[in-house]
Amino acid sequence: MSGTGLASLLAGARIVPVLTIPSAATAGALADALTAGGATCAEVTFRTPDAEQALKTMAAHGGLTVGAGTVLTPEQAERAVAAGARFIVSPGYDEQVVAKCGELGVPVVPGIATATELMRALRAGLDTVKLFPAEALGGLATLRALSAPFPQARFVPTGGIDAELLTAYLPEPAVLAVGGSWMATRTHLAHGDYTAIRRLTAEAVDRSTP
Repeated sequence: MSGTGLASLLAGARIVPVLTIPSAATAGALADALTAGGATCAEVTFRTPDAEQALKTMAAHGGLTVGAGTVLTPEQAERAVAAGARFIVSPGYDEQVVAKCGELGVPVVPGIATATELMRALRAGLDTVKLFPAEALGGLATLRALSAPFPQARFVPTGGIDAELLTAYLPEPAVLAVGGSWMATRTHLAHGDYTAIRRLTAEAVDRSTP
């Protein structure tokens, strides 16, 4: 998938469930619940020992375009792509991770929190970035302030966004999609509450539809 292809995917999806999966045994049922709710892509964070296997299971599911999140090193990027990740997401801007993704031919969405980081991403040829942690940084006010001098940039705000805030972010012209963990939390997964995951995903998809 090219960077342009990823931008199209995100623009079509509008929501990106951000998943921290403690046990790979839950990944298949989780993918079923997300797709039943209408999700078309998801981000599996590299925050748990089972993340790599969970990503592999979800990528093999076929109903979702799955990326890897919280990718901090080039080595993690390699492992993620080997497991089936179609895109890479990092919490900050790291030149080595970006370079490795270029070598691997996989699009990357680096996290940015400042105009300086955004300029570095744009200079590297990336026009899709993750504003993170969005709400802690000032939310919509910060996003608008950053997008004004950089109209070519497109954002995937993530961090502190919930179902209510979703409808505030999505109408912004600079926002391709919104990432969030509220659709499938650790608590949902710990209790096997896939009914709630399906319902919350469907509600988010409905809110994201014009």
